[in-house]
Amino acid sequence: MSATPGGFGPTVAAGIIGSDAAYRALLQSIVEVARRIFAAHAASILIYDVDAHELVFEAAAGPGQEALVGVRIGADSGIMGWVLSSQEPMIIDDVTRDPRFDREGAERLGHVPKHMMSVPLLHDEEPLGVLTVLDRRERSFSGVEEMDLLANFASQAAIAISVVRAGKRAKRMLEEGAGDAAVVARLAATIDTLEEPRRGAAMTLLRSIETLLET
Repeated sequence: MSATPGGFGPTVAAGIIGSDAAYRALLQSIVEVARRIFAAHAASILIYDVDAHELVFEAAAGPGQEALVGVRIGADSGIMGWVLSSQEPMIIDDVTRDPRFDREGAERLGHVPKHMMSVPLLHDEEPLGVLTVLDRRERSFSGVEEMDLLANFASQAAIAISVVRAGKRAKRMLEEGAGDAAVVARLAATIDTLEEPRRGAAMTLLRSIETLLET
């Protein structure tokens, strides 16, 4: 996978297993670079909480960014909810004309945008969340170029999220499990020390083992 303009890649994401601080720092870097690249008012990453069926602001760049982190909205809410459920990216030049736009929700979040770019964060076709960029100040790229750039940022964020989730599952198995589960957890910890392409091949093997244990 090619690197984004911000220089993120699978190797960087792979190094964040077990480190919430590094994980959050990486997501924060992604939204900050996305905001800068698009000369936008704001950018954010929202993570899908499956159990609560909500989107949670995990990283934000722009005015009031600190207050946004941790805020939850309904996973069916507005354009971002539509992007999550449809797994389709969107560029909307005037959201006020879009029937899916949740104006009241935007007002509660402190900013009513006009322009929005939003793309789903996907891992193996599983929706992990949404990356959104609001109100770019100028259009320096074509629509296709904008979507390609945004998709690249989303890909890096999805890698970070999926790697951290896998690491947390392995840690939980190691702490709580025994027998086969503990073996898989120790294998996951060992895999984290490998370099590509060996790490990629080992991760494929680990996923196969995990699937077998779950059936």
